[in-house]
Amino acid sequence: MSTAKNKVHFGQKVAFGLGMLANQMFPAALGIFMVVLVQNLGFPTWMWGILFFLPRVFDSITDPIMGFISDNTRSVWGRRRQYVFIGAIVMGISFSMMWQLYEVDSLSYNFTYFLLWSLVFYLGLTVFSVPYVAMGYEMSDDFHERTDIMAVAQWIGQWAWVIAPWFWVIMYDPDWFENAAVATRTIAIWVAVICAILAMIPAFFVDSKSTKDDDSLAPLTLKTVGGSLKEIVENFKEAFKIDDFKRLCYATFLIFNAFNTVAGFSFFIVVYYLFAGDAAAAGIWPTLLGSIGALVTTFLVIPIVARMSKKLGKKKAFLVSQGISILGYIMLWFLFVPGKPYLFLFALPFFSFGIGSLFTLMMSMTSDVIDVDELNTGKRREGVFGAIYWWMVKFGFAIAGLLTGAIMTLVGFVPDAENTEASVTGIRLFYSGLPIAGTLGAMWIMRKYELTEQKSHVISAELAKRRMRKAIRPTSSFYALNKLKSLIAVNSEANYPTDVESGLSHDDLAARFHQTLNAGVHGLCFSPYLEGQNIGDQLTGTQIDGRMEVIQPYTKWVRSFSCTDGNELIPVSARSKGIKSIAGAWISNDRDRNELEIAGLLKQAKSGMVDIAVVGNEVLLREDLSVTELIEYIKRVKAELPNLKVGYVDAYYQFVENPQLIEEVDVILANCYPFWEGCHIDKSTAYLDGMYSAVFEVSKGKQVIVSETGWPNQGKENQDAVPSKENAMRYFINVNNWSSQKNVETFYFSSFDESWKARQEGEVGARWGIWDKNENLKY
Repeated sequence: MSTAKNKVHFGQKVAFGLGMLANQMFPAALGIFMVVLVQNLGFPTWMWGILFFLPRVFDSITDPIMGFISDNTRSVWGRRRQYVFIGAIVMGISFSMMWQLYEVDSLSYNFTYFLLWSLVFYLGLTVFSVPYVAMGYEMSDDFHERTDIMAVAQWIGQWAWVIAPWFWVIMYDPDWFENAAVATRTIAIWVAVICAILAMIPAFFVDSKSTKDDDSLAPLTLKTVGGSLKEIVENFKEAFKIDDFKRLCYATFLIFNAFNTVAGFSFFIVVYYLFAGDAAAAGIWPTLLGSIGALVTTFLVIPIVARMSKKLGKKKAFLVSQGISILGYIMLWFLFVPGKPYLFLFALPFFSFGIGSLFTLMMSMTSDVIDVDELNTGKRREGVFGAIYWWMVKFGFAIAGLLTGAIMTLVGFVPDAENTEASVTGIRLFYSGLPIAGTLGAMWIMRKYELTEQKSHVISAELAKRRMRKAIRPTSSFYALNKLKSLIAVNSEANYPTDVESGLSHDDLAARFHQTLNAGVHGLCFSPYLEGQNIGDQLTGTQIDGRMEVIQPYTKWVRSFSCTDGNELIPVSARSKGIKSIAGAWISNDRDRNELEIAGLLKQAKSGMVDIAVVGNEVLLREDLSVTELIEYIKRVKAELPNLKVGYVDAYYQFVENPQLIEEVDVILANCYPFWEGCHIDKSTAYLDGMYSAVFEVSKGKQVIVSETGWPNQGKENQDAVPSKENAMRYFINVNNWSSQKNVETFYFSSFDESWKARQEGEVGARWGIWDKNENLKY
């Protein structure tokens, strides 16, 4: 049931719908004006096909890139609005310029001029349409409200197809214009200005939240946008793992592009079949074919489809609507009767159910699929899914443009010339037959669509739970404030006995810091990712060796977190430089990935590169697996490595709260962060000692290693814990003094700053390194 929170104000729907009017008027007018290229400017049909094909291929390539940019934009205006505004301006200018074609110029000049401005126009269309469509997907998370949003938008957008066919009447009326070429030059300017204004309306009036401080978004630099091509490929792969999304894309491809392949034939069938090639005698009948069909869609089809969707479900509404459209295509074959042009009007209410229902339902269903993707991946990617879906549409549209010219050549039809009965019949056969074939194929594909309203509600409920957990519980390396105080009595007194004296100057602290570092630490958490890289990027042996050389003089051990994507080279590099290693397999709720991680860990361990094998890092903290599931992985690795210590890493208190873990591991690896529990720097060593003691008390004599601890030098305060250079240096000195005095093996976090962590934990998450992102010592 829709709640007030999920309901969208009608004014918002109208504002979004006015953008749809522009989004559909541009291609509607383009389709009408394209006839002028052949009829008046002498473009051959093969050239016409290329002008349909190339700009749309360009458009389909830029769409996914724009989806990445839009999904990751940080601004006070949100992720979409600014692009909608900019795209509207570019579309308006380029559309008007594109049609300033003159008969006196050569064919090659007009072809080149039109092609270049077409590319600019389609670039503007991408900048506008990808964020615009994504804006609609994220307006509501309610199953039926999504259909209502798209129904209102499509209802308004359909007026483009009511209005555009009347351009034919104006273009070929000598009382209006000298000829159609002159007409398009003038009408294009009016269309461009009006539609640019309409396209801007969603940018001003559709609500959006600021993403200025959203650290989960990828940084947008030339390097990351260029590198996004790899992510785009991965997004395609992930999207097409969802069977229902594949069905939506393939079904749309078949219906929409079969329709568009033959849509341009409407004018030719009316003129050359119904009126024997006499365009003057045909009068407004070509206009009525398009305009009345759009009116039927606006006032009959969309309201009926929206209601059917609520009564029957989206899948059944789609199948029924497309079945009705097949009947309409059959009727058009019989009701195109020379001398009786009015008869085809009876087929239009049936014919209009095809395209009229398509995007009302498919855009709503895509919103539902985006929820499935979020459930599977944890990512919210309206821009990416919208770009992929519309990539299929636009690429198919490009193919349709080529096929239109090819079909006309195949049947021997030549516009503005005498045509044989066979060529006109060929056009008619394709006009009805191709859409019928495409629609039947789409219905066959969609028969297995599985995302019902009930499943959608279950998914939405689970996502709501996740968002609630995320809101109240930070992820990965974040710890509950003051958690230690719920486990043991914490000494609230100040300095630990081995702490450096308070009141030291910055220079004195720096001198003591260098003294401590030069004396060497037990272990460092190794940070392999360079600036611009992210988790999942392929690491090279060269970059790992380079960073290992930086830390080699200062540490006896390193700790790694994964055994895939090049991380498996870390123990090899460490061993070559005389450094021991704790190698970790990254375990999560991705079972297939877990198998790759474990295989990588076993391979390195059995080759003698690993000194301690770790199965998982903070798995319980992230709630990726249950304790039982995690223990099964630990047992598997222990069985394979009987002569090697096998452990598990998590927040210190997870071992206190889950004592069964201690039974299974050979060594306990506890992450201890006084900073994340809001501890003041003056009390941080005593707090660390309390964390260690809490685990030691339940360790049953097994070794306890502090697998992570550290202090950031920059970022947001966490209660009493303040990031600063002085505090970071002080903590590093104090931790090493403590670990020496207590004889506790400790791994300091971290070796290098990690810019990628800013997207998870903010600026503070990226500033824990002893060395900065460029491998320069920070203190």
